[in-house]
Amino acid sequence: MRTPAIWIVLISVLSFVAIAQSPEPQVPSPDQHNPPAHNMSNMPGMDMSMSQSAPDWMPSPHLSSGTGWQPAATTGHSWMKSLGSWELMAHGVVFLDYNQQGGPRGEGKAESVNWLMPMQQHTSVGGTLLFREMFSAESLTAPHPGFPELFQTGETYHGQPLVDHQHPHNVFGELALDYKHPVGDRVSWLFYGGPVGEPALGPVAYIHRASAAELPLAPLSHHLQDSTHISFGVLTTGLVIYRLKVEGSVFNGREPNEKRYSIQFAPLDSWSTRLSIAPSPNWTMQYSYGRLEHPEALEPGSQRRQTASVEYVRPLANGSWATTAVWGRVHKEADGHDLNGYLLETTLNFKSSYYAFSRLELVDKDELFSGNPLSPSFRIGAYTFGGERDLFQRRLWQLALGSDVTFYSKPSSLNAAYGTNPVSFEVFFRARPALSHHRY
Repeated sequence: MRTPAIWIVLISVLSFVAIAQSPEPQVPSPDQHNPPAHNMSNMPGMDMSMSQSAPDWMPSPHLSSGTGWQPAATTGHSWMKSLGSWELMAHGVVFLDYNQQGGPRGEGKAESVNWLMPMQQHTSVGGTLLFREMFSAESLTAPHPGFPELFQTGETYHGQPLVDHQHPHNVFGELALDYKHPVGDRVSWLFYGGPVGEPALGPVAYIHRASAAELPLAPLSHHLQDSTHISFGVLTTGLVIYRLKVEGSVFNGREPNEKRYSIQFAPLDSWSTRLSIAPSPNWTMQYSYGRLEHPEALEPGSQRRQTASVEYVRPLANGSWATTAVWGRVHKEADGHDLNGYLLETTLNFKSSYYAFSRLELVDKDELFSGNPLSPSFRIGAYTFGGERDLFQRRLWQLALGSDVTFYSKPSSLNAAYGTNPVSFEVFFRARPALSHHRY
């Protein structure tokens, strides 16, 4: 059985088990539309009425990326306020860290990973209209040529492939609208689009996943799984049929160029489709497939990408546990070879202010030696373990101190370039809005 079939079977089995164990839907009583006060945030000026009547299994559009689904049990760190008939919301994060990558090709740099996402929601034309924007200052806070990260590849710097560095995100990471309109008791139509957005391809982007919320660096498999979370031109439509969602997108599949402050329009000649399942408040799963026309600036040809993922979130008495498994494959049509990336990441928040997290990856890399046109692909393993503690938990924000360490596995043929046993580590502060104890 080929790998994609294994993932499809796994998702189908997990979906059946989770649906079988979930209770039958019930008609909500009037009190269910008015949750008790202890489930709401007591922050001054914050109105927590957003989407109060949504079913408890329904993933929130405010805690995901694009039209992706993250489990409904996911907790959010956000600020919210009502303004007339509009609901305003914002969330984001700032990491200030020292990043030391090991081995001969490693280096140490001070840097900041950061993003901010404002949202505006309004009931309109019988449905729900959500405007969403995302901004980042990483073009100013990332060292040149980017965030040091051993074995990372993707995009360019000064016209050359970016290797052993993660590129900074664009100033405009999203400028899009999301509209949902009910067309039956258990069926809704969705439309999503904008000049900057995310097509229906891949899991929820790593910067929004609860399982990755405490890790500053991007996964090494990012460009095989969720790199289309910034696309300059996206149109998506689909149907939500009870706990299933089927959607398709047309979009500009070209990667952003080095002008991080600009929006680079191009034809919407790439496409994707995705099936998502939310069998219970704790689980979401997806399988997606797409064709990206000329995504790489320095590589000829187009790519076909398929991904599968499972996300699990479990609230705890004084915290939560979030875990994600992702598989992504890119088929490069120019030379007909495949690259695979496998990821397992988890974050445990316990005793309210303590966090333990890890990310385990196996990923194929074929761009580590850009001067060699016949460079083979190498199977790289990266194993990250870390922890954090909130130093302050104020009514509006949190400040934490954390660190992580990463070990690697690789072919021995890379020892000369990367060393026998390179080890990387980070020490960082993390600031973000306070936890919002409410149902989105």
